[in-house]
Amino acid sequence: MKILYCDCFSGISGDMFLSAMLDAGFPLDHLKAVFSALNLPEYQDVSFQKILKSGITAGRVQLDFTPESHHHRHYTDIRTLLETSALPPRIKEKSLRIFEKIARAEASVHGVSMDEVHFHEVGAVDSILDIAGAAAALDYFDIEKIYSSPLPLGTGQVQTQHGLLPIPAPATAWLLQDMQASVRPSTVRGELVTPTGAAILASFATFAEPEMTIRGQGTGAGMKEFEHP
Repeated sequence: MKILYCDCFSGISGDMFLSAMLDAGFPLDHLKAVFSALNLPEYQDVSFQKILKSGITAGRVQLDFTPESHHHRHYTDIRTLLETSALPPRIKEKSLRIFEKIARAEASVHGVSMDEVHFHEVGAVDSILDIAGAAAALDYFDIEKIYSSPLPLGTGQVQTQHGLLPIPAPATAWLLQDMQASVRPSTVRGELVTPTGAAILASFATFAEPEMTIRGQGTGAGMKEFEHP
């Protein structure tokens, strides 16, 4: 069985996951084809580079958009976008599965139906691309099962469209409970697990350390700087 083990020693976000997949060998040209299939007018280009994070080499994906890229979308808009896209069926199914998890979390947090969920940060184009890219990478590597390490929660507050919210953000906390995630305390002041990162794991992962033979690996860099990698 081909498995993926996510060692989330510094958390997980959509771009960190996608960067790790590219670093592990997911072809950038393949990712560009997937993004083109979405037919998002705001999307311009994607690039990938190697950087250093606290002395460790890691990959970082960079997404480029037009200035009007961060307008809000409802869950129904995103679902229609994915359903009517030219994405291959397996990638489409995985993408829809991840976004449904986020929609359920947001609906529960805000006390509305899923169709009424009004996405802010998660509805931004970069999150749509991160999720479609993550789904495409899982399909490319033909991953049959995903496992994850315990997740560090971080502390403090995060600025959102709803104002300052506690860390983990309410939607993230809902996803952590929904997937019965293994979590561990962390003194790091900052958001280490984002809703998008949590939704990827909530859709597919089991929290356990499997017996495995390592055939490949990749490291995904986040945008924040801490005292640790």
